[in-house]
Amino acid sequence: MLQPGARDLFATDPEARPGLAIKRAEQALMREKARALRPSGLTVSQYAAMLVLRQAAGSSGAQLARRCNVTPQAMAGLLATLESRALVSRVASPVHAKVHLARLTAAGEQVLEVADQAAVAVERRLASAFTDAELDVLRSFLDRATTALTSEPPDHAG
Repeated sequence: MLQPGARDLFATDPEARPGLAIKRAEQALMREKARALRPSGLTVSQYAAMLVLRQAAGSSGAQLARRCNVTPQAMAGLLATLESRALVSRVASPVHAKVHLARLTAAGEQVLEVADQAAVAVERRLASAFTDAELDVLRSFLDRATTALTSEPPDHAG
């Protein structure tokens, strides 16, 4: 915590900001995953949605959007693209006519299998830079950062 009268390093040195380091790491990871997924013809977002569908077949677009951290509109477009490529099928929900439930097709399963092997290779490359204990600490720190940014900000009104 910044002590009263202390120089605010974040204001004077952007390189000291943790968000910048997190953003650089995230961009490097996404760039490498995009490169690895290119032969499968998938974007990172398409891969993420398909990976979630593998675990949660029959999800709605809204459910997928929440799990993939994108807007429902973005997910609708992504699913339309995957459906046009016959990688995903969607059927009307028996409960709500305007809701469609998505599943991977057999072709989608095959494409995902190849894509996942490439993505896992990137994850292994990342993990190899750390010991198992360091990976646990990294996950813990990133979870704490997420919690700090998604919880209610402290009330600083006097």
